[in-house]
Amino acid sequence: MQVEPVFEVEDAHFSYDRRQTALAGVSLQVGRGDKIAILGSNGSGKSTLLKLLDGLYFPQRGVVRAFGQPLSEDRFNDETFAFDFRRRVALVFQDADVQLFSPTVWDEIAFAPLQLDLSEAEVKARVAEAVQTLRIEHLVDRAPHRLSGGEKRRVALASVLALRPEVWLLDEPTTGLDPRSQSWLVDFILEQAEQGGTFITSTHDLDIVSEIADRVYVFDETHRLAAEGPTEQILADRELLLRCNLIHAHRHHHGDVMHAHPHWHRPHAEHVHEA
Repeated sequence: MQVEPVFEVEDAHFSYDRRQTALAGVSLQVGRGDKIAILGSNGSGKSTLLKLLDGLYFPQRGVVRAFGQPLSEDRFNDETFAFDFRRRVALVFQDADVQLFSPTVWDEIAFAPLQLDLSEAEVKARVAEAVQTLRIEHLVDRAPHRLSGGEKRRVALASVLALRPEVWLLDEPTTGLDPRSQSWLVDFILEQAEQGGTFITSTHDLDIVSEIADRVYVFDETHRLAAEGPTEQILADRELLLRCNLIHAHRHHHGDVMHAHPHWHRPHAEHVHEA
């Protein structure tokens, strides 16, 4: 049975100021219910791709389709199309400060449901559900800009959860999180995915990939897709990960013998070595 495509990207090119290349001929497809990881080093194009999928940018060559419809400025000028798309697809930015703007956490979470013309009771119910799910009851009267990095991340996720999107776009979601918060975030993603959500997560944190993604797309430093495949297959390809600057080969002494072991850096922890 063929899975309904959510996104279809065909030969997408994008550059900033027409000079700084961000994407160079990217093609990929995401099906409903997929859990996808977009891997690549900083500056490889991951965040730009998510912004194309969210309709914030548009390809300068090629095409991006969502739910069978091409994403373009003209399409978003259609209020019906724009409203439906924004209801179904949500982006959680890497920097939570970019996303949070309301005077209180409660207002922040209520903002998206209020744009849906829901009843007051339904808005309150959605806020309460999001607050409980993200375990931020103690923050609802606080100003978002006064929260810690981990608290801001939870509020940003709650503001999206209250929208109840079909598709979640997560940009480097573990940035600035301690190990406990990272573990909680993984659990949150898996819980939402079990309810039918489609997740596309950009990251260079390899530690979470095997848990949050069934399939992986890898960017190299030329802003092209270097590989795609099942998560286990991609993570086992050391040559690919080295070439795309996702792991590093450092030299280590073992007695009188010098060895070079590929490894990646686990945030707030010791190096993880591949034998």
